[in-house]
Amino acid sequence: MKKIAMFIAFQGFRDEEYTEPKKILEAAGHKVDTVSTAKGEARGKFRATAQVDKTVDEINPSDYDALTLVGGPGALAHLDTPKVHAIFKKAMELDKVIGSICISPVALAHAGLLKGKKVTCFPDGAAEVEKSGGKCTGADLEIDGKLITANGPVPAKKYGAALVEALK
Repeated sequence: MKKIAMFIAFQGFRDEEYTEPKKILEAAGHKVDTVSTAKGEARGKFRATAQVDKTVDEINPSDYDALTLVGGPGALAHLDTPKVHAIFKKAMELDKVIGSICISPVALAHAGLLKGKKVTCFPDGAAEVEKSGGKCTGADLEIDGKLITANGPVPAKKYGAALVEALK
């Protein structure tokens, strides 16, 4: 069993970008901690809710095998912060699996983690990824070493399966 920290916006995470990969990871026998900026019930863009297990302040990347960022309209407001950047920088230094879907690769770009990497993201984030030195391909899914990115809700299941594969 591997441990995964899934970071979501407390308000406005994209429902299927959280629920689909989480379901797939748990079905593969992994433990998923839902992480956000506050404890309680986080709300998705549509109808999904999620019980937050840990706050960003409680996360030590060395306790996890993978750390992922979920997209959605609240993602950058809640997760594109120096504290989250520091967690993902440390995770990358520790050679953890890193996942990021939809607009959330922009947070990794702002953390300086995408230079020279093949990445995909929601089209609105492509310029920020490119500006940070990442190569935005526009594909549904990209895997560059232990970095897995997807461009939105459509490939959420494929993204979840890629995370499971990377954790083998």
